[in-house]
Parts: sequence; C-alpha cells; structure tokens
Amino acid sequence: MQKIINYISIIEEALKAISQKKEPEKLYEPITYTLNLGGKRIRPALLLLANNLFGGKDETALDAALAIEVFHNFTLVHDDIMDDAPLRRGKPSVYNKWNTNIAILSGDVMLVQAIQLLAKKNHGSLHEVLGLFNTTAIEVCEGQQMDMDFETSSTISIDDYLKMIELKTAVLLAASLKIGAVLANASQDDAKHIYEFGKNLGIAFQLMDDVLDLYGDPKKVGKRVGGDVIANKKTYLLLKAQELATGKIQKDLDFCLTTKVIDDSTKVERVTTIFNTLNIKELAVDEMNLFYNSAISHLDSIEADYEKKNVFENFAKSLMNREN
Repeated sequence: MQKIINYISIIEEALKAISQKKEPEKLYEPITYTLNLGGKRIRPALLLLANNLFGGKDETALDAALAIEVFHNFTLVHDDIMDDAPLRRGKPSVYNKWNTNIAILSGDVMLVQAIQLLAKKNHGSLHEVLGLFNTTAIEVCEGQQMDMDFETSSTISIDDYLKMIELKTAVLLAASLKIGAVLANASQDDAKHIYEFGKNLGIAFQLMDDVLDLYGDPKKVGKRVGGDVIANKKTYLLLKAQELATGKIQKDLDFCLTTKVIDDSTKVERVTTIFNTLNIKELAVDEMNLFYNSAISHLDSIEADYEKKNVFENFAKSLMNREN
C-alpha cells in the first residue's frame, strides 16, 4: 500500500500545477476549487501503479493519470447539478457555491483539459489511449443516464443494475489501469486482464457500498445508515428482495416503499427485517465475492513480477475489508 500512497502524493503535487488561477476568474476558479476539495486519488494512482507493473516510467504516465483525475472530478461537478446535491466532500458543490451555468461551463473545460493532458505527449500509443478514454467517457455518461432512468422505472432487473454500476463506476477504474498498461507497452493479453481486474473490482466495490449503507457501523461509514432505504434507491439489496419476496413479505415491502405514514427510522427497521428474513445481505456478499474472485483471477493471469502484482491484490483486499 505504501507504493499507492506515494503515487497519491505525486498526484496531489502535480494537480497544483493544473489548478493555477486564470482569466476569466469565474470559469477557472471553480476548477481550482474542485481539484482542491481532495479525494482518494485512487484512479490516477492505480494508473501509475499499472504502468510500473509493466516496466513503464512514472514521468511517461503522469499526464494520463492527471487526465483521469480531472475527468473524474468533471463528472462530479456535473453529477452534483443532476442530483441537486448542495455538498461535495463536506463543502458547497460548485453549482451551489457559484451557480448552475458556471458549474456546467467549468465542468466542460475540465473535460477538455483531461483530453489535453492525455494528448500532451505524442507517443506511439496515443491513438489507443485516446480511443479508450473516449469510449470510457461515453460509457460513464451511459451509466449516469441509466441511474437517472432507474429513479422512475419499476422494472429494473439485477442485470440492469449490475450493468449500470459497471458503466457508471467500474469502467473508469478499469480504463485507468489499462491506460497505465498501454503506456508501458504491455501485451494485449495483459492489458485486457488488468482492465478486467479493475472492472470486476469496481463492481464488487459498489456492491460492498450497498451492503455498508444498511449494515455498516454509522460511526465508521460516516453517514446515516439506511440512506438508500429511505430514498427507495434501487440497490442490489432492494432489487434482490423484490425478486424474492412473495405473499405477506412482498406486501410489507411494497408498503414500506410507498407509504408516507411511517417515519424514516421505522422504515429502515422494517425493511431491514424483511432483508434479514430473505437473507439479502448474505446474497449480496456472495455476489460481491463472485466479482472479487473474478478480479483476482484476471490479476493472476497477468505475466508480471509476483511482488508487484501482490500490491494490487493487497489493495483489492483492503477495499473488500473496509468498513466505510
């Protein structure tokens, strides 16, 4: 994990050079503000780590790593508008601090900046890297649209949900790893395996999030337990319960999802009881483990130094054993 921590520090320093003040101020200040809000910086760090895994040089991959982080933050600026979210990492979101028009325009510039960073070095793999980035950017938008569509749809399947989290969350992690591999001239097979490792790990990560939202320790999760239940959010847990519930259990679940006569705490308690009756937590963890094990299988298939690969496995284990 120390290697990842070191790369995160490199990313933090390099981001400061991007977020210099420019004119017009109201266009660029929100970008600086956004990049200074912090974040885990996991995606760009993993890009550098994947590049290192296949013998690449950090300086060759740094601009691409920054591009991934700028793009990720661009999506957050626009997501906050769509979600009407007033806060981002405990601070006012960009549209809330300035206004919606400024947030849209500053976000647009961040997207262009990401592409500029990717194209900064004219290397032999530039065409492949830009193609992968553009495909991934479209997929992230597709995932976001699916997520918004789910809010008003009553016919969402578990397969639909898994596809949505693959596109909205997992493919950017996967692309980050593959770009790092491509820049290091990894073989096509190894680049594919590192991509699949990231994609499957990303899906497992989101499934773990679903479980922690209801079953996590609120002091460690850092938010109110049961927020997804209160919002009737179509998570794996809810969709699996709707798939399995019959008779009285189905009626009780439907009541909890539609009634306005019970308070939030009672709703969470009753839905949790239904989930426990149907063993939903255990089924979600089983599903998560399927994707996690698939990720590790792809990692094992990579032709690279065992010690370097072990860093990725330890990182994956830390994600799956987290409590927040």
